[in-house]
Amino acid sequence: MADSYILAIDQGTTSSRAILFNRAGRIHGMAQKEFRQIFPNPGWVEHDANEIWHSQLEVTQQVLRDASLSAKNIAAVGITNQRETTVLWDRATGEPVANAIVWQDRRTASFCDALRAEGKSDLFRSKTGLVIDGYFSGTKLRWLLDHVPGARDRAERGELAFGTVDSWLIFKLAGAHITDTSNASRTMLFNIHSLDWDDEILSLLRIPRAVLPNVVPSSGIAAHTHASIFGAEIPIAGIAGDQQAATYGQACYLPGMVKSTYGTGCFILMNTGTAMESHNQLLTTVGWTTGHETPHRTDYMFEGGVFMGGATVQWLRDGLGIVKSSNDVESLAASVPDSDGVTFVPAFSGLGAPHWDAYARGTMLGITRGAQAGHIARAALEGIAFQTADVLAAMQKDSATPLRELRVDGGAARNNLLMQFQSDILGVPVVRPEVTETTALGAGYLAGLGVGYWSSQEEIAAQWKVEHRFEPQMSPAERHARLDVWQRAIARSSRWADQH
Repeated sequence: MADSYILAIDQGTTSSRAILFNRAGRIHGMAQKEFRQIFPNPGWVEHDANEIWHSQLEVTQQVLRDASLSAKNIAAVGITNQRETTVLWDRATGEPVANAIVWQDRRTASFCDALRAEGKSDLFRSKTGLVIDGYFSGTKLRWLLDHVPGARDRAERGELAFGTVDSWLIFKLAGAHITDTSNASRTMLFNIHSLDWDDEILSLLRIPRAVLPNVVPSSGIAAHTHASIFGAEIPIAGIAGDQQAATYGQACYLPGMVKSTYGTGCFILMNTGTAMESHNQLLTTVGWTTGHETPHRTDYMFEGGVFMGGATVQWLRDGLGIVKSSNDVESLAASVPDSDGVTFVPAFSGLGAPHWDAYARGTMLGITRGAQAGHIARAALEGIAFQTADVLAAMQKDSATPLRELRVDGGAARNNLLMQFQSDILGVPVVRPEVTETTALGAGYLAGLGVGYWSSQEEIAAQWKVEHRFEPQMSPAERHARLDVWQRAIARSSRWADQH
């Protein structure tokens, strides 16, 4: 495998990407293409699954062509994907029977409300590690079976196949109907303790087992691509949902290690080793299952999501118009020495973990006549960091493990002012790696490990290199005072619905 590379397929919510990695874990080539977002009704979000497939196939073939490589140069394929998005297709023709329902879609919210009212929350949490929410795939699949004519009968006869986007791509690439444990754990149908689909939940949601994919490890040869696609068969040896893949790419292999991805929202994952129950409103999810060990090893995570990360900066640009581009927010925030007492809770669509308050609303406090655009910009960046700190505080309580450092990636992780404040308010170092394409890198690492391209997680961890390390500079007294003000602001934000 001297001249070989790993091909990572990174299928996201708005674009499809393909990235080639070399043995040092560095990028050798990249291609990307956006695709349509479909909004048929308020709160509904759909994708054309065929468009996902064709866009992904196009960039995958393009990256090989641009690098003058062929199938013989690719040691393995790794796949990572937007999680929870639900596809239902005909096994015989390979054609979708409806548009894919995207993870952001809220059409099953009332059904989830009914499940909670029936007292099913503890059942789902204990078995799946998740809260009952339309965010996950299970209720989306039920909706398709109920609303696509003939779908339920055809599914029960084994004529239809359900999958998240990883399963859909693998079916098109290799003809296999599989998913890995990390993606399965985001469906609300998968028992994270037995690592199998849960019959009690399937019965409750009226979902036939015949429609579900086989579950395989995240690392290890799971299928081979059709020779007609790339000119020869290539092993598919890595599969993981995007946030778990990013955690793997950040080499968070030991319990207590944490990464935060600063995208449109922020996703914070802590490796807990074993499955631990959260008492602070976090999700318990499978991180990955590595198949090169006997028996297979499964690592579990706590996960918390912040709804408004980079989206807060987008609002400063598009809503307030105080910056022309998102890149300008750092210089605007740096134009003032501090936020001058302004505190901004960006709860535009409620608050995520650990608050889970759908009725909270964006709140700005501490404004005086002296407040300027720079103070608002700085308070907005601090609001992102404060929300992340809330999730990490809950993780430390649940795991009884103190935070030692936070590994960061995503677009907003390039904002030095935000990263420095994140370190200050946490009181621990914030570490940004040299390779920030950690989602694709994680899928590549899982695939390479699965075929022996890399020998061990230890070898992979040794490749992880620091680009910048932010050390806390704030005094403990100031940190506690700022966190106290933030919690009072959160309370005001949450009381908005009560007062209106």
